[in-house]
Amino acid sequence: MEQNPTLKIKRLDHYDDGLALPRYETSQAAGADLRACLGPGESLVIAPGERKLIPTGLAFEIPEGFEVQIRPRSGLSLKTDLLVVNSPGTIDADYRGEVKIILGNFSSSQDAVITHGDRIAQMVFAPVLQARFEMVDELSSTERGSGGFGSTGKN
Repeated sequence: MEQNPTLKIKRLDHYDDGLALPRYETSQAAGADLRACLGPGESLVIAPGERKLIPTGLAFEIPEGFEVQIRPRSGLSLKTDLLVVNSPGTIDADYRGEVKIILGNFSSSQDAVITHGDRIAQMVFAPVLQARFEMVDELSSTERGSGGFGSTGKN
């Protein structure tokens, strides 16, 4: 069996040791939950239409040839008006700063409250391929052609 690559995780100075580190909640889970690191007993408000950068208190050393994708947690998106705005977000292998999550409140009238330790997003560890770019005068044809944005006529 192939050994899984290692993602090194550093707790930053403001990290609360009482928070759970990212982990897979089931044996076949693709994503591991990330938690808000605001400080014990702390919370923050995201007003309707507002976006905020939420700290996790963690930094990663991602192996070359991989990325970490940041995605919404389905439960958070279903039960609240909060969404991960730039989903999926990418953390590149050469980034060593704190992992922060951009959450937006899509409610038209209700504040959203994030509390220290809330599960705010999930991370997916994924391989990366970098393409070679080649300028050409013509592209090969397909049955679909250049149509897009609903051009296949399927809902």
